[in-house]
Amino acid sequence: MSRKNAPQFSASDLLQEIAFEEIDGFSADDLAAAFAAFRRSAKLIAADAQEQRGAVPPPQSLVATAHAALDGVEDPVRFFRSWFRPHLIKAKGFLTAYYEVEVEARLAPEPGFAAAVLSRPLDLVTLNEAPLVLPSGEKLTSARRQAEGALVPYPDRRAIEEEGAAPSAHPLAYVRDAVELFLIQVQGSARLRLPGGGVMALTYGGRNGWPYTSVGRLMIERGLVKPADMSLDLMKETLRRLGAGPGEAGRRLMQENRSYVFFEIDGSEERKTGPIGGQGAPLTPFRSIAVDRSIWSYGLPFWVAARIPWQSEAETEFRRLMIAQDTGSAIIGPARADLFFGAGEAAGRRAGDIRHGAEMIVLLPKDVGDGP
Repeated sequence: MSRKNAPQFSASDLLQEIAFEEIDGFSADDLAAAFAAFRRSAKLIAADAQEQRGAVPPPQSLVATAHAALDGVEDPVRFFRSWFRPHLIKAKGFLTAYYEVEVEARLAPEPGFAAAVLSRPLDLVTLNEAPLVLPSGEKLTSARRQAEGALVPYPDRRAIEEEGAAPSAHPLAYVRDAVELFLIQVQGSARLRLPGGGVMALTYGGRNGWPYTSVGRLMIERGLVKPADMSLDLMKETLRRLGAGPGEAGRRLMQENRSYVFFEIDGSEERKTGPIGGQGAPLTPFRSIAVDRSIWSYGLPFWVAARIPWQSEAETEFRRLMIAQDTGSAIIGPARADLFFGAGEAAGRRAGDIRHGAEMIVLLPKDVGDGP
């Protein structure tokens, strides 16, 4: 592996080059489906398109590979074997999963629909490369402009919800309650069902930059939910039982996650294919993953092998080539991945049960001169 193809983390000894023949199940996977997802990333890489959430820039070898993928590939199996070298990630892998929320909504507040989905504020400034560091040591990736032109940390969830601290953000739609809104923010996208059969697609529009805190983990630590019982449905039920209204215990618990996500309405053709990930490409169920964007470039293929309840409540083998097309605040580390499970309640129930170990292999592109 050449230095220019090495991922940007110091522990380079975490990677061990292996042969494709050592990947159990690789030849049995539907690599045509993986290639279709890769081509969506390749179009953006080849065009040097602006990413929605900046990541490690693709090396020239990945750019060359992206161009090759767009030139008319007849054999996806041969393509991956010719243009990439697999490397086992020796760190312990950990998987979670996410989905696209589908819920009923209204364009104006009414009884039963009072939680506003907010647009990106005009004064929100994203600092991907140089986060602000508070005296406490917390790193912030977003800030707001003051009248004198200085940048200050953007208000946290509680300030936005209770003090109207994002006045330039406007409501895009209204969902059932703060719990529904919270889950939309955690997932990062949504399809809102409107009266009369209309649908509004929401895409991630930015966040206030505060570190993400897992409310599910807080529930377990405080004895509100047993670890073995934790699920998406139980988390929603518990928050509502505690109270999701202003000042109530469930709302206060959600506000301990100081991160707040804003959205934009997305009527693009790409959005009709699926929710838009951090790279800017539409996500494909069971082919797209979110990775640590400070380590990996978007578009890299990853082989993920695990036993997870992805088809039903029973754990079964999951062995697939996935494409890095998204990221997330809680996705930290070289062998950490969030699997995209699709849209709707069924996908949400399955995704909420995924907290499993895994083996992960990254396919790094060959040097430019080593391609076919």
